[in-house]
Amino acid sequence: MKSKRLLAAALEPVMLSLIAEGPKYGYEIIQRARKISNGQIQWSNSQLYPLLHQLENDKLVEAFWRPSDNGPDRKYYRLTARGRKALSETRSEWQIMTAVFARLWGPDFTLDPSL
Repeated sequence: MKSKRLLAAALEPVMLSLIAEGPKYGYEIIQRARKISNGQIQWSNSQLYPLLHQLENDKLVEAFWRPSDNGPDRKYYRLTARGRKALSETRSEWQIMTAVFARLWGPDFTLDPSL
């Protein structure tokens, strides 16, 4: 995505939504974000883990370890009750904004050529 501000605003709700699908470890989160965005979200480890740690500090997610079939144990993340509540509230806010943009940018939307 070109708009870093838009992506920054969406990071937390996207991350919480991905984890709400079920517990995931870091690489799974990166791959799922890439897939559902058709490659538009391309997180690196250096972008992902600070956000996960912040969500842990805010008690929105919790981490736990699971053995891996092919390597070391993996650290998984799941939503806490507080995280589910935050996601629900954030989803409502984004739905309002989505509706606003749908009205503003409906099928008849054109840019004013004088802009």
